[in-house]
Amino acid sequence: MNINRKTLKMAVAAVTAGAYAALTVALAPISYGAVQFRVSEALTVLPFLMPCTVWGLWAGCVLANLFTGNLFDIVFGSLATLLAALCTAYFGRRGNTVKNRLLGCLMPVLFNAVIIGAVITRGYKGLVIREHPGVYGFNALTVGLGEAGVLYLIGYTLLRQLPKIRRFRAFVDRVNI
Repeated sequence: MNINRKTLKMAVAAVTAGAYAALTVALAPISYGAVQFRVSEALTVLPFLMPCTVWGLWAGCVLANLFTGNLFDIVFGSLATLLAALCTAYFGRRGNTVKNRLLGCLMPVLFNAVIIGAVITRGYKGLVIREHPGVYGFNALTVGLGEAGVLYLIGYTLLRQLPKIRRFRAFVDRVNI
């Protein structure tokens, strides 16, 4: 891989990080909390098409979560996005089929429901999860529902429509070489 390709991949990751952080912060009222509709999470489908965006998503999530001031959210929330993006990239490598797109979109839903549900329960409420499984379950459910809404309404649509755009396809091919 020559320096131009490495530079291009780093630039794509950096732009992804900036877009994720900016969308999250700009839409702060619906991006944070137990009931959230983090529109920036739609970008977590990008690793399906361009694996180099995984680290950009993670960095963007770290930046966005700095605004919460909650160490649990900064560390574990960003970890949820990283793990989901890695799994989404895996399904993208398996081929752009309906099944793989659906599974790719499911990864952020699962990781965020489980991990962010715990972060909200422990970090924001100060509750021990094993002593308050109902609170954790509610938080996981609300985060998961918001995430599913974003991923299947916006993210899945992006996965279906973006590859149909000739210039975008050419850009993806150039990035993935």
